[in-house]
Amino acid sequence: MLRTSIIKSARAVVAPRYFSVSALRMTEGATGSAASRPTGSAGGDAFTKREAASEELYIRQEERAKLLAIKAKLKQQRQHMEDLDKHIDDVIKESEASGQGESK
Repeated sequence: MLRTSIIKSARAVVAPRYFSVSALRMTEGATGSAASRPTGSAGGDAFTKREAASEELYIRQEERAKLLAIKAKLKQQRQHMEDLDKHIDDVIKESEASGQGESK
């Protein structure tokens, strides 16, 4: 027990690791970081490219679903407008028919 406490304290004195330095070392060559590649983010490995393609596919699917929902809502609103136009025409015809009947 004494030996392990001495070893731990010796390691702390000999090689202190500061958070800012160790975090930087860990992220330097991480998958997906553009800093480690000479071509930037365009020269990624297969995983990075597959991940980007997957994200693009997901975004396209979500946008398509939103556009289809908007199209359905627009169709519903057009039908409602046609129903209102028909109702207005019916009211006008009824008022003309009742107006002509009273004048005779």
